[in-house]
Amino acid sequence: MKILVIGASGRVGSDLVKQLLADKHQVIGTTRDEKKLFDADNYSQLDLDLLANKDDIQNQIDDEVEAIYFVAGSGNKNLLEVDLHGAVKTMQAAQDKGINRYIMLSTVFSLDTSKWTSSAIENLKKYYIAKHYADQWLVNDSTLDYTIVQAAALKEHAGTGKITVNGTDAGENAIEDVAATLAAVLNATSASKKVFSMQNGDTPINDAIASL
Repeated sequence: MKILVIGASGRVGSDLVKQLLADKHQVIGTTRDEKKLFDADNYSQLDLDLLANKDDIQNQIDDEVEAIYFVAGSGNKNLLEVDLHGAVKTMQAAQDKGINRYIMLSTVFSLDTSKWTSSAIENLKKYYIAKHYADQWLVNDSTLDYTIVQAAALKEHAGTGKITVNGTDAGENAIEDVAATLAAVLNATSASKKVFSMQNGDTPINDAIASL
């Protein structure tokens, strides 16, 4: 499958691309870096400007792309333009190009504002608002076959290959496990039109996804 990964140079994005390449997909990664991120025959690179208008974004997307991952983020520097509006423009572009499969990396409890009372989330309130409305657009205003993976706090430790889905606590995740989960939902019918949170847990990733 030819896959566009928006945000390929990020912490999750780079691990995701490695997984997709290992799975023999043809991957186009977007990054502002000039140097090619991965030395693989099934990898190519695109400098996609999320601040551009929707038509310009759409014109840069290969006509043969079959699925899009949005794992980009502004790092709290340009939340409205990148994390919200940039994401929505890529959804609109996918829809107009007939690319049906769209997978969004989001944050735990992004759509449940009743859970936003913790101090950890309060410190990230603007980020949560941006993700909330981007996710809302994907679910309520698009016709895409979406999956939204709401990851908990990202940690730089080794993955276990096991997670919990839709836990009651915010929790945390190994970055490696988030990337593996994103890769696993690609062709999982159980993940179609689903929104789920993920935390470190005891269930193998494929089994957890099958339970959705």
